[in-house]
Amino acid sequence: MESAKPAVTVTRVDEENRLEAYADGRLAGLVEYIPAKGLIAFVHTEVLPEREGQGIGSALAKASLEMARKAGVKFLPVCPFIVAYADRHPEFEPWRYRPLSRVAD
Repeated sequence: MESAKPAVTVTRVDEENRLEAYADGRLAGLVEYIPAKGLIAFVHTEVLPEREGQGIGSALAKASLEMARKAGVKFLPVCPFIVAYADRHPEFEPWRYRPLSRVAD
């Protein structure tokens, strides 16, 4: 039998440059970010092992990209989880940072 996914609440903790996800009132995961002028870089996502597979990471990724969208700034997905989430959700593409120049060898 598959267990129901918990209700997830995501909270901004700007003084620590992170978003925290809570499930059942307990910390379940986090995303660390680096703010810059006109840009937010999402550098690390972590979900507690006992909470994996419960939608915690997706809730954090969505809240992260929504944070950038609402602030009207670009986001730079450095963390592979955020990269994969952004790739699967093209509705956030207008806020994704893309370098203008390309260096080739």
